[in-house]
Amino acid sequence: MKLELGKILIHDICFAEKSEIRDGVLYVSKEELEKIVMQEEGIQSVSFDIAKPGESVRITPVKDVIEPRVKVEGPGGIFPGMVAGVETVGSGKTYALKGMAVVTAGPIVGFQEGVIDMTGPGAEYTPFSKTLNLVMVCTPVPGLEAHDYESAVRLSGFRVAAALGELARELQPDETVVYECSDLKESFEKYPGLPRVAYVQMLQSQGLLHDTYVYGVDAKKILPTLLYPTEVMDGAIVSGNCVSACDKNPTYIHENNSVVEDLFAQHGKTLNFVGQIVTNENVYLADKERSSNQTAKLCRMLGLDGVIVSQEGFGNPDTDLIMNCKKIEAEGIKTVIITDEYAGRDGKSQSLADADVAADAVVTGGNANELVILPKLDKVIGTLAYINKIAGANAETLREDGSLAVELQVITGATNETGFGRLSAR
Repeated sequence: MKLELGKILIHDICFAEKSEIRDGVLYVSKEELEKIVMQEEGIQSVSFDIAKPGESVRITPVKDVIEPRVKVEGPGGIFPGMVAGVETVGSGKTYALKGMAVVTAGPIVGFQEGVIDMTGPGAEYTPFSKTLNLVMVCTPVPGLEAHDYESAVRLSGFRVAAALGELARELQPDETVVYECSDLKESFEKYPGLPRVAYVQMLQSQGLLHDTYVYGVDAKKILPTLLYPTEVMDGAIVSGNCVSACDKNPTYIHENNSVVEDLFAQHGKTLNFVGQIVTNENVYLADKERSSNQTAKLCRMLGLDGVIVSQEGFGNPDTDLIMNCKKIEAEGIKTVIITDEYAGRDGKSQSLADADVAADAVVTGGNANELVILPKLDKVIGTLAYINKIAGANAETLREDGSLAVELQVITGATNETGFGRLSAR
């Protein structure tokens, strides 16, 4: 499987009468995009705004972050099973709009959404303070069920991102990166002396509004399966979950998975990157056992020497993480797990809800309970009406001076468990 990823560098975003990309500037027609969003019957209205790095802007409640891409050559289309067909993607040629993102926002249905600050201390914790953000704030039709509203916003975000990506179809990329992964027999013959390594990615899938989709299929309904890593670059995995903002994987992070990027960088040099196994996170013990059994089986079948396992979320999924680690290690395969911590505001509490001696190589994305003060900013895109309800906040979060006293848990991407951030620990 070979994918050429062409990078179209976006240096600015402006509103205009016609949507186009010219000289590195993305011109956006609100009217054109509104027509796309309003295809969804569950959305009553939508507004668009732009947030740029360094501006005194706060975006909340954040639902998803999406990088626009377009399939230029090869089978399938971007976001297969969601807005494109279900052909297998990951080969041919894809263009990505780099340096910008589509951010979806709107009223929350529970308590697990996020905040992106474009400046100040909060900006230091989110990777999306560094992107040019086109924010779409969606209002639901009155009386709409929560999960139907979330579905409408999700699909609208993908359609808008796909439409913006389409603007780059005839452009020449500023940079092209080639990703190539061989079939198993070929890769074993090509790199006989290198350790065979795979990536096991755990996807959040613990019930309603805790959804992740693989080719449009809710991950709760899958058994662990093997993908070419390039498939996720075409949007084969997308976010649909409303879990804690700090360690959820927005669609943007699936498209730009740090573990995949780093393994490709070492492929053929220090290791043989065999493939990517995706598995789910479950509620019931029998389901956890089933998925972890199948994950370990796939690792054994692939003849692996090492595995990197990344988690999404915390608490209950810690059990899935440790089960995967223990069972893969029991097959004689070395594991490294990537997680984050909920160790209390003083950092002295137990970091994970489960543990085992087999988990002796751990990378952490930081302590989500760390308390930070976010100063009042000049502009809010969205609303602060829900800020005291977001996971990691409390009734006293919004202070009289307009500042916020929050845990890192509220900041989108702050302790991301693919390493797509700046926090770690030794």
